[in-house]
Amino acid sequence: MMRPGLKRLMVFSGSANEDLAAEVAKLLDTELGGVERSTFANGEIYIRYTESVRGADCFVIQSHSDPVNEHIMEQLIMIDALKRASAKRITAVVPCYGYARQDKKGRPREPITAKMMGDLFIAAGANRIASVDLHTGQIQGFIDAPFDSLTAMPLFEEYFAHRLHGPITFVSPDSGGVKRATRFASHIDAEVAFVYKRRRGELRNDVDAEWVVGDVEGRHCVIVDDMIDTAGTVVASAELLVKRGALSVIVAATHGILSPPAIERLSAAPISEIIITNTLPVTPEALSLPNLTVLSVAPIVAGTIEAIFSDSSVSELFKGENI
Repeated sequence: MMRPGLKRLMVFSGSANEDLAAEVAKLLDTELGGVERSTFANGEIYIRYTESVRGADCFVIQSHSDPVNEHIMEQLIMIDALKRASAKRITAVVPCYGYARQDKKGRPREPITAKMMGDLFIAAGANRIASVDLHTGQIQGFIDAPFDSLTAMPLFEEYFAHRLHGPITFVSPDSGGVKRATRFASHIDAEVAFVYKRRRGELRNDVDAEWVVGDVEGRHCVIVDDMIDTAGTVVASAELLVKRGALSVIVAATHGILSPPAIERLSAAPISEIIITNTLPVTPEALSLPNLTVLSVAPIVAGTIEAIFSDSSVSELFKGENI
């Protein structure tokens, strides 16, 4: 029996990435809370918690992986159920934040879905949101609630520390990611470059890499990005870097979406290693890539949950890099 006034931590998992959630729960020395999950005949989602959540500090872990819309809706329903069951505080832990790429209007009559997503979470009953490597930092400002922006940068830096040798250049595959590449280079003695790309307005995943700005000839290049979707951007960038004299090309991205035809493109690309994290479940097809490395974000997520629960600083976990 818990005495009134004592805080109680409860962690729940959606169906998208249960392996990651289980790893997080283990690091927190707890077990995932019980969830009864099913669907009606027409596909509507049914959620019921199998234990009391009244007065608890609840964390709902759900990655927005394929099928994206179904997993988002499942998380919203889980949050609503917690709110109606009198949970004290509800945090939506979203390792990969869906619809983040539509964070501004690029053409007339387009939506800003990154803002809409935040509105949906707040309306459902979330008191706080935590996510890893947002597409753009401005998304935090869309949400009228505390938003903890985490980063997988410490994982990549630790991995690179003993594997990168010789002249290094961190490369952003577009001008918008130069800040990310610069932050990597500031921790490792490296140069920074970016690829200018032209995206066809009528197609969402077709890009042409035009030219490179920065020093890449005779250097080992590391392309850093927040996600790899169809891999069109990173493959076009890698091919251009090799043409410009790069000694080798490594790709590092937090979110390995890897929608078709990503696996085929990456298999044929001049890339020596592809490094992603498990913010999204990694498919068997992706694991068939011989040069794929998967890093776990579970320590980062678990540390953040512990900090939120204990009302301590999240930014101290990342030494101020989570901006």
